[in-house]
Amino acid sequence: MLFDSMDLAATFVFAISGATRGVHKRLDLFGVLVVAWAAGVAGGIVRDLMIGAVPPAAFDNWRYLAVTVGAGLTGFFASELIDRVRTPVQLFDAAGLCLFAVTGTQKALNYGLSPLMAALLGMVTCIGGGVARDLLTLQVPTVLRSELYAVAALAGAGAVALGFWLDLPTLPTAVAGAGICLFLRLMSIYRGWHLPVAATKRKSSLETD
Repeated sequence: MLFDSMDLAATFVFAISGATRGVHKRLDLFGVLVVAWAAGVAGGIVRDLMIGAVPPAAFDNWRYLAVTVGAGLTGFFASELIDRVRTPVQLFDAAGLCLFAVTGTQKALNYGLSPLMAALLGMVTCIGGGVARDLLTLQVPTVLRSELYAVAALAGAGAVALGFWLDLPTLPTAVAGAGICLFLRLMSIYRGWHLPVAATKRKSSLETD
C-alpha cells in the first residue's frame, strides 16, 4: 500500500511537470492533458512491460488516469500560482524522480530481478516520464544534458537495491534512496552540479552554418 501510494504520488508530480511545460508551450487543454498523462505514466509503463507486469498499472488501474487528469487540470487552471515557484517544472520533476527511484526499483525487486538490474530499471522508470514530456514539447530530453538527472535517479535506485541486498529495513532504505536522489537533483538545479562535458577546440560545420 505504501509503495502504491508513492507510485501514484510520483505519477502526480511528474504529470504536474508535464502540464506546466504544456502551458508554457501554449498548448490547449487537450494538449496539456496529453503531455501530463505521458509525463506521469511513461516511465511506469516501460518498467511494467520490462518486468512482465502486464497490462501495465497505468492501463489496469483507473487511479493513474484520474491522477494524471487531475494533475493536468491543476497545471492548466492554476498555472499562474505554480509559476510563482522558482523553476516549477524542474522542482516537480525532482520530486517525481526521487519517488520513482524508490517505487521502480522496489517493484523490479518484487518481480525477482537482481539488485543491479532492479536499480537500472528503477532509473529507467525515473527518466521515462521526463523524456516523454520533453519530446512531446520539442525539447532536448534533460537526461541527455550534463545535468545530474539519470545519475541522481541511479544513485537513489542503487541505494534502494543495496539496502535490499544487505537485508536492511525497507522503509528507512526507501527514505534514504529518495533522499539521495532528491539531494543530487536539487544540487544540480540550484548549485549547478553536472557531469563533465567534452571540450571542443573548434565549432563543427553544423554549428557554424
